[in-house]
Amino acid sequence: MTLPNGLRVVSIEMPHLHSAELALYLKVGGRNDPPDKGGLAHFLEHMLFRGTADYSTSTEIENAFEAIGGSINASTDEECTCFFSRIHPAHIPKGVEILSSMIMRPLLSDLEIEKRIIAEEALDDLSESGEEINPHNLASRLLWPGHQLGEPTIGTLASIDSFTLDDLRGHLSRHYLPGNAILVVAGNVNRDEFFQSAESFFSSWKSGAVPTSTSPAVSQQVPGAVFVHDSDSQAHLQISFRSVARYDPRIMPLRILRRILCGGGSSRLHLTLRERLGIVYSVDANIAAYEECGYFSIELSTGAENLATAVREVFAETLRLAQAPVDPAELDRIRQSYFYELDYSRDSGYEMQIRYGWGELMGVVRGIEEDAADAGKATPGTLLEVARDLFDPKHINLVVVGSWQENERTAVMNELESYSSRWLTANVRKG
Repeated sequence: MTLPNGLRVVSIEMPHLHSAELALYLKVGGRNDPPDKGGLAHFLEHMLFRGTADYSTSTEIENAFEAIGGSINASTDEECTCFFSRIHPAHIPKGVEILSSMIMRPLLSDLEIEKRIIAEEALDDLSESGEEINPHNLASRLLWPGHQLGEPTIGTLASIDSFTLDDLRGHLSRHYLPGNAILVVAGNVNRDEFFQSAESFFSSWKSGAVPTSTSPAVSQQVPGAVFVHDSDSQAHLQISFRSVARYDPRIMPLRILRRILCGGGSSRLHLTLRERLGIVYSVDANIAAYEECGYFSIELSTGAENLATAVREVFAETLRLAQAPVDPAELDRIRQSYFYELDYSRDSGYEMQIRYGWGELMGVVRGIEEDAADAGKATPGTLLEVARDLFDPKHINLVVVGSWQENERTAVMNELESYSSRWLTANVRKG
């Protein structure tokens, strides 16, 4: 359902559940921050908890949600802000009413207190000398230099300190618009009641023109790397490969490649780095797919003396994926595990509200059957073609944070150079 003001309302009925997951998504995140006001979207999200015209304090908001079985939370990433809570199905209209008050009638009070709170959060990403040590933030700056996608979503200590009430009101009026939002509920839902409550509490939300965002300029032709000292006992490694936007049909092959590399106890890098070499506790791979760009990252922590070995083994696997088709038996095993996870998601109201709420916001709504069908179409050949493009050395941005020595930095850079040489020697054909 779409209200006259443009708010889209999505209901996912899961009558077998005893709960409901309510969420409001807004298509605004760090990439929408003004250049000199990094972190504004994240800060505004926090300020909406600081009381409303109907619930004068954050405590009153919390108490109101607790009274209906909920616990309100929120998140802000590069492109999206979400307010969400599990609530009892009998109280969905009340949950909608409280959310509408937070979004439409915030007091924006206690500005200086919130600045101190967010500054404490931002300090987690800084070393004792004030240098950035968050690998994700450092990788983003390498990937998207000079663009808000390359800046920390939380902002900097300076930008946080600069925020004014006018900044917050302006960002609220520009981006918190019904045409820029999705209201979604998943669970044991009375659809008609939910739609009626959405109309009752959100129909007065004033519409407006949704702002557009600029795209980052990408011209990388050689690998990038940054090393930052930190007193942590381990070194944190993130290797990010430039990848595709969320609409790209190669997203499903990327999901399968991620599972092959780091999908669980039988994944390639887990078996190599943990079980065979014993140099990591865990290794993860993540996909970030934005409006027009994205990245595929591999992340791990290890002793600084093991960095070169870890990098060598990661690159050995990415080169292997770009040179030879995945064994059909391995693909079948990985794919079957994915099918099971899709089935399990049918029991989660939280996962369903993300699938259909966030999916509607971003224009990528996909049913479980559709995802399963696409995964079923993936072949060793299609994975090979995607890997040949994805793992090209010119797409690499490598970050190391920790107590590394110069000889360890040199050894890592040698591995990066060796990978580029082996790629050329192998004459990997791009798809």
